[in-house]
Amino acid sequence: MSEEMEGGEQKGDHALQDEKRKGGIRTMPFIFANEISEKLAVVGFQANMISYLTLQLHMPLAKAATTLTNFGGTASLTPLIGAFFADAYIGRFWAVTISSIIYQIGMVSLTVSAIMPQFRPAPCSPYQNCKEASAWQLAVLYVSLLLTALGAGGIRACVVAFGADQFDESDPKEKTKTWNFFNWYYFCMGVSMLLAVTVVVYIQDNVGWGLGLGIPTLAMAISVVSFVAGYRMYRRLEPSGSPFTRLAQVVVAAVRKRKLPMVSDPSCLYVNEEMDAPISLSGKLVHTKQLRFLDKAAIITEEDQRQPNSWRLSTVHRVEELKSVIRMAPIWAAGILVITASTQQNTFSLQQARTMDRRFSPASSFQIPPGSMTVFTMLAMLVTITLYDRALIPLARRATGLDRGISFLHRMGIGFAISTLATLVAGLVEVRRKEAAATAGLLDNPSAIVPISVFWLVPQYALHGAAEAFTSIGHLEFFYDQAPESMRSTATALFWMSISMGSYVSTMLVSVVHHYSAGPGGSNWLPDNLNRGRLEYFYWIITLLQLLNLVYYAICAKFYTYKPLQLRQRKEEAVELSSKV
Repeated sequence: MSEEMEGGEQKGDHALQDEKRKGGIRTMPFIFANEISEKLAVVGFQANMISYLTLQLHMPLAKAATTLTNFGGTASLTPLIGAFFADAYIGRFWAVTISSIIYQIGMVSLTVSAIMPQFRPAPCSPYQNCKEASAWQLAVLYVSLLLTALGAGGIRACVVAFGADQFDESDPKEKTKTWNFFNWYYFCMGVSMLLAVTVVVYIQDNVGWGLGLGIPTLAMAISVVSFVAGYRMYRRLEPSGSPFTRLAQVVVAAVRKRKLPMVSDPSCLYVNEEMDAPISLSGKLVHTKQLRFLDKAAIITEEDQRQPNSWRLSTVHRVEELKSVIRMAPIWAAGILVITASTQQNTFSLQQARTMDRRFSPASSFQIPPGSMTVFTMLAMLVTITLYDRALIPLARRATGLDRGISFLHRMGIGFAISTLATLVAGLVEVRRKEAAATAGLLDNPSAIVPISVFWLVPQYALHGAAEAFTSIGHLEFFYDQAPESMRSTATALFWMSISMGSYVSTMLVSVVHHYSAGPGGSNWLPDNLNRGRLEYFYWIITLLQLLNLVYYAICAKFYTYKPLQLRQRKEEAVELSSKV
């Protein structure tokens, strides 16, 4: 019997050692290879789709734009679905794998339709009355787009959280590497996006759509293979049930017990470590004083002692999960306006570029495509990330004592300030552009090229790139660190939701300005002829809104209470609750 027990203990020790050997820095090549290939596929697929729909399928411009808008909106909402299934049922590894395969099927379908002529209407000259794609040809397109939108949901929601999961939070050395992971994850994403908007888009425009879509499709296949290849090395956390159900149970229990007096001693509230073990692998959440109404869900009554019911009684850990989500909401909302500002690069900033001298030099015949101006955003983002990781973090670490250099709240605040400066500069450049148009007598000639270099726009594009390096990565760090352990995929989905909301706010703001700035003769601030418009006023409205948003964010960050996590490996240490940034 003793030999059997010793054998069992040895097997358990071996299993524990095997688990410890999983994860870590050695899994990063597989995850980064997946990310580079996946982003090359996604951006290479999306960046030039408006041209494919209008030139190959002969869609009217308005219909093509609406199709892509609907597709983009759907792809921004599906991460919530992917996160739900990952956290509740299948885990992040399988969510990424299955979603990648679904995305691959959609890409293959679209590529085949681009290669085989029967899936497209007959080619025609731009000056002819071209026949639009038939209903069944459009059905193939819509099914392909739907599959890619569904696949994007699981990838976007889970791949960042899964990569960060490879580092053990309870190990101080590994936790430091987690913050480096976020920087290098975004760096790899930026490199692949840069390749997509240059090389892949060039091939689509100048070589052919079969090869232009085939390269992203092949990249997606490489993404799936590279990710699955690291299966044995990954640290894979098991799903722990629907987080939305647990949050709902806390709310229902608190409402049911709303008339009960609050207990004076928080230690009397319900704690059940065995029940919470699957959702608190790194450590448990301890009681905080905020949102005390929710604490009533953890008050133990006589009925609870006779017949425990999760819809009447919640543990302190589960109550604090809900509190953490509620505390995160104001910080999440602050990021929406930054997205609103950055989306102008693909709309009005692009229109500015279209009217300006886009030659490299007066003697050059090559012109920079207006859509390629976002290259300066990506380059600035990559340079900022590199400098931040290699220079700023070591310097800041000496001053702050934080392993990550500065807190993610400070990082986001810096990004908000840079984004505000970017829109201010954009307004000033527009004033300069209009002055050049007036001097040249081109105010009433919107198709003429204004004698001012397009490189005047580089500062605003570059500032938006630097702002993204601070804001977006800080947002990801914030969601991963402060979200309840069992809801990290859902928290990453919230990051994508903020991007979606920022785009919708931009649409709403343009509509409001367009409506209320209307003057006699149909004039307004945002006419087709920018030379006679007031685009700089629109930029300055966004600047003002961002200034107000920066003040709002500073207040939220000042009073934010960090997630009160007590690590299981360090139970003897006191838990510090901080409300300072």
